[in-house]
Amino acid sequence: MYITGSLRKSFDAVKKLFKITVSGRVQGVFYRDSARQTAQELGIAGFVRNQPDGTVYIEAEGEEKYLRELVRWCRRGPQWAHVESVEVEKGEPAGYTEFESKG
Repeated sequence: MYITGSLRKSFDAVKKLFKITVSGRVQGVFYRDSARQTAQELGIAGFVRNQPDGTVYIEAEGEEKYLRELVRWCRRGPQWAHVESVEVEKGEPAGYTEFESKG
């Protein structure tokens, strides 16, 4: 089967959801705000929040190529961060419409 035109574009733009957990020195170094800004620049919706265990948790929804770009950014983070690990789990899209930083 050959797919052309707008139908092809709609297949390429299927939304995915990545659940990302980042560990290391990632709290108190502007990681959340930087992640929010990066996600917004990439057209990704969802949220980022600090976890009680010292990690940062992100739910990111968008096109897979942009989600992968966000994961690459998460591996280095902002200037003052020291990222030790990034875990990514795929989930079902939740219908997020914007990206926000939560407490």
